[in-house]
Amino acid sequence: MLYATYDLHQHLADPLRLMSRQAAEWLHQVLPSGPPQATPHELAAGGLLARRLAGAVDVFSRWRLTHTRPAFGIETVQSGGQTCGIIEESVMSTPFATLLRFRKDRVMDQPPVLLVAPMSGHFATLLRDTVRTLLQDHDVYITDWHNARDVPLRHGVFGLDDYTHHLIRFMDRIGPGVHLMAICQPCVASLAATALMAQDNHPAQPRSLTLMAGPIDCRVNPTAVNELATSKPLSWFEQNMIHTVPWTQRGAGRKVYPGFVQLSAFMSMNMERHLTAFRTLHEHISHGEHDKAASVQAFYEEYFAVADLPADFYLETVGKVFQTYDLPRGVLTWRGAAVEPRAIRKTALFTVEGERDDICAVGQTVAAQDLCTSVRPYLRNHHVQTGVGHYGVFSGRRWQNEIYPRVREAIHQVAL
Repeated sequence: MLYATYDLHQHLADPLRLMSRQAAEWLHQVLPSGPPQATPHELAAGGLLARRLAGAVDVFSRWRLTHTRPAFGIETVQSGGQTCGIIEESVMSTPFATLLRFRKDRVMDQPPVLLVAPMSGHFATLLRDTVRTLLQDHDVYITDWHNARDVPLRHGVFGLDDYTHHLIRFMDRIGPGVHLMAICQPCVASLAATALMAQDNHPAQPRSLTLMAGPIDCRVNPTAVNELATSKPLSWFEQNMIHTVPWTQRGAGRKVYPGFVQLSAFMSMNMERHLTAFRTLHEHISHGEHDKAASVQAFYEEYFAVADLPADFYLETVGKVFQTYDLPRGVLTWRGAAVEPRAIRKTALFTVEGERDDICAVGQTVAAQDLCTSVRPYLRNHHVQTGVGHYGVFSGRRWQNEIYPRVREAIHQVAL
């Protein structure tokens, strides 16, 4: 019922938002650029009042959620001293995900990296900055997870085992020599996939495994997110967080954890910060500061693009990762088979944490080092980045200038 009500509200509000967007575009064309001035042109256009109206309708039109993946928009990259064009290429596709490659328009001998994006309410484009930076020195692939509400019910369920299996299939498709890099939530599945491939002596088991800000062991320094996950029984999450996709969508009838529910929860934790951002956006537009407004607009266009999670995957992640800690306790299984991190011998391990991370606290990711007991010491590295929170681990200036060089070194030292 909640999802159907939300869907109806979206359909009813869309025409008003469209009118607001069109009004904002018209006002931006009519009003002169730059700060308000007492010129005849400015006064004829309505002056500051018109600018404030333009800001108001622009802000209103953007206070909305979307449910389709934004474009990565990476057209060129500097690599090997050359400007390379980037072509997005679907290498492999399933109902739930696409293995997407950012192919350079010229042949370059660079190690392939599979970047594992979270399935956590947003699209893989959240890692745009991560991808763009990696492309400088690597052949980059990414797990482009599909919005569960767009997957027809006939394709069945998708759980944590299916997620792990996708990683194994994708690495097998890329082939020997691949390097695996996981951001946040998929660190558990990535470590499990690497262990399972090592147990089978799979020829495409990754040469290196980079785990960044991931919940390998949530018993260490529990955060507010961890405490929330353990504050209720799993049955509560199933009863209160799982909803049915309405008939208006392609995945009608599928049980999901809606992206709009998760986004609402995240925003409620920092609502004043978001309201301040939109007030600032209004002021930027009112004063003709379109360059400053653009950065806020771009952030929220990405932030408000939400994706639903399959119910089985969400519940199994809450249960096995955040409540019973199956991986660090040594009881995680994959389709009935034990997952044994100690089987990993040929894969270098690099773990990265953020000093101020309030989602995956310091200590939760480095726990992987204690699980992979057969990895030789010279193949192990760990880095704690000072001064960054969760998102700063994989995006922004510190990621580009301080963390990425270490990631590159960890990959290239075993790439040959």
